[in-house]
Amino acid sequence: MTDISHRLAAFAAETRFEDLPQAAVEAAKKSLMDTIGVMLGASGVEPAVQPILDLMVETGGREEATVFGAGTRLPASSAAFSNGTLAHGLDYDSQTPWGAHPDSSLVPALLALAERVGGVSGKQLLTSIAIGQELFIRLRCNVRWNMDWNLSSAVGVYSGVAACAALLGLNAKQVANAMGIASLQAGGTMQQIFGTGSDLRGLYAGFIAQTCVNAALLAQKGMLGMGELFEGEAGIFKVYFGGEYDAGKMLDGLGTEFLSGQMTYKYWPAVGNAHTYIHAAIELMRQHEIDLAKIDKVKVYVGTFAERMCFPEEARKKPATMMDAKFSLPMTVAIALSKGKIGVGDFGPDALQDGDILALASKVEAVPDPAFNWNLKLPAGKVEVFTVDGATYSALGENVPGTPENPMTWEQLEDKFRDCAAHARSEIGADAISQTVATIKTLEASGNVSELIKMVA
Repeated sequence: MTDISHRLAAFAAETRFEDLPQAAVEAAKKSLMDTIGVMLGASGVEPAVQPILDLMVETGGREEATVFGAGTRLPASSAAFSNGTLAHGLDYDSQTPWGAHPDSSLVPALLALAERVGGVSGKQLLTSIAIGQELFIRLRCNVRWNMDWNLSSAVGVYSGVAACAALLGLNAKQVANAMGIASLQAGGTMQQIFGTGSDLRGLYAGFIAQTCVNAALLAQKGMLGMGELFEGEAGIFKVYFGGEYDAGKMLDGLGTEFLSGQMTYKYWPAVGNAHTYIHAAIELMRQHEIDLAKIDKVKVYVGTFAERMCFPEEARKKPATMMDAKFSLPMTVAIALSKGKIGVGDFGPDALQDGDILALASKVEAVPDPAFNWNLKLPAGKVEVFTVDGATYSALGENVPGTPENPMTWEQLEDKFRDCAAHARSEIGADAISQTVATIKTLEASGNVSELIKMVA
């Protein structure tokens, strides 16, 4: 039996821009703009990314690729590492409707390679993004997951490196080799997400982006991978996922039916599982204009994953770091109730010490309910508000903005991009932002995507 890695590699090597449906092209463009915007925003507001940028700049090397918002150029692998960390640093990057994040490692790796190679066209870049997204979705949705491995890295390394190899024009055998090489750097567990007091949340995307660049370049230079990467005796599927996977679904329609057009773009800078609760809280305030001073308690109905966003109570109700706040259901719901929105600036140092928000967060109670367990698709979120005068208000967060059921328009994505760019470490002019947006929307006409990067870098 031929290992499935060779079928996936053939798809990556053989797919051309002309094979992509319009939905996949649009998703690739939106993911590109979204990721660049989030990288720019993180460069100015997330302190956890600074040690990475400092180390990479200190290490130096050939000036091959741009670090967004930092005003510097580094070797492609170092730029990918830096930009990948930036891309997930705000937890504002795109994800699939089933959870997990392909783009925060995929896009930085491809941009770094494109600058190193030079002369990469818009069609080539968009095709590579679509390839990476497609492979990620098919792997992510068809392996067993017990909230153990961080799938954004555990499967993202393979989809990302296949896309990078495709950008380099490697053949199917070389793409398979690249995937095998990258397997030596696959890993990362959900503890980095479930735990508190850590700076590591965004770091995984940096490591994966760097691995994708290096593994693709090594395969280009002739390094061999492994013939039975996924389905061998000690292959990835057996070791990482207990041998529970569905190869048929991974391959069904591969190359003819694209799932990547269903990407989700975050409307709020917080962990994806909080979005249904944020949506419910905002709708409650919009519909009922509840007096915050009269709120007695707030109940959030949670499944097994969202429950982890509520405990330990002290750490979740008074988070110590920006990243902890974004994974705290009490904090995100409190901000949503207080402000009726959540933006990049709402998780800064001042917000973490805001007495009114912390007081409201302390009133949030988690109610375990298996009806809200995560069964592949992200679950809805139920929020109830009880007031001191005996009133009860309830809302169910569904069809969240940014999901396939309620997609973000180009105009909404542009607003998000401008807001993120406004927080960049280096000031970016309005004309540069407008030019970047216009170029991405017509990127298939570009002969060299390096020109795009220069506009905002």
